[in-house]
Amino acid sequence: MSSSHYSLAELGWHPVFMQQLSLDDLEQGRAARVAAVHRDRLIVLTEAGEQALDLTGQWLQATPDERPTVGDWLWLYDDASRPMRMLERQSLVKRTASGSNPKPQLIAANLDTLFVVSSCNADFNPSRLERYLALAFSAGVDPVMVLTKADRCDDPEAYRQRAQSIRTDVPVVVLNALDDGIREALSPWLLAGRTLAFVGSSGVGKSTLTNTLMGREDQATRAIREDDAKGRHTTTSRQLVRLPGGAWVMDTPGMRELRLGDATEGVHRLFDDLDELAGQCRFNDCHHQGDDGCALEAAVEAGELEPRRLQSYLKLLRETERASRTAWQQREKWKSFGKMARRVQREKQARSGRME
Repeated sequence: MSSSHYSLAELGWHPVFMQQLSLDDLEQGRAARVAAVHRDRLIVLTEAGEQALDLTGQWLQATPDERPTVGDWLWLYDDASRPMRMLERQSLVKRTASGSNPKPQLIAANLDTLFVVSSCNADFNPSRLERYLALAFSAGVDPVMVLTKADRCDDPEAYRQRAQSIRTDVPVVVLNALDDGIREALSPWLLAGRTLAFVGSSGVGKSTLTNTLMGREDQATRAIREDDAKGRHTTTSRQLVRLPGGAWVMDTPGMRELRLGDATEGVHRLFDDLDELAGQCRFNDCHHQGDDGCALEAAVEAGELEPRRLQSYLKLLRETERASRTAWQQREKWKSFGKMARRVQREKQARSGRME
């Protein structure tokens, strides 16, 4: 990672972060942006250059959502041995990790734009794109759909139209990730101090896009297997990279499975038209699966609503509502742990006082 020095504005600092600081903070510390996260340490960028910070106990004991991730802003006190704090995030992209005991997995904080990458081949999947858009909306990040492999497709315009039909107000860009022209195609979002991230399945061209924007082969790339359009993992970690022109980009590992966390708000925003139509159902507790007077199923029967889209809507709602309940249970678990730790500490102090 570069050791160059950048101003706070060049690092992506916004006035909203300054509003979180007191006069004492400004006199005693400095801002740092997380550029990479390792098991027990962080790599941060400050106006003085790059710095490595050990993850202290306060972070290791925090809930997953409260731990620093790439893109976070920290306030470091001048005395490096003193605790640091994290500034309130303006956006947070996260998913639910796979496994029997799913936990939140943070992807990036304080992004300005999320590029949702697919390709003009068998990898193109409208339901998967909807899943990523719901993720972006829930995170508070503006999404852009990017379709790669246009040079290997007979009719890339057909793919563009299919993507645009998912959400008419989300930009769609169709390109060849190896073409230098992608800088111009993506130029509205590649502004100095802006922070971007590419997400999508393995092998759709995320690392190739980053390489082309950088103008050199900084990251290994491995293509989709053209016989079945299955991707191979290339990027294995997340870090901020500065592009020529001053924007910051974060490539992310390919996701074979994107499990949404508590993203109910994002799903409702993505399918706001279906939410409005559901309000016309005969019963307020309509499940939209064979219920009498269901307005959504009536729209399907009339050819006004695509069956796939209805199923995607219902599936994402079930998933996010289930994750919402799990998130509440996790918060209660951490609260109980915190109470226990404080009780043990008080008892330890009481015993120490009696011994004296």
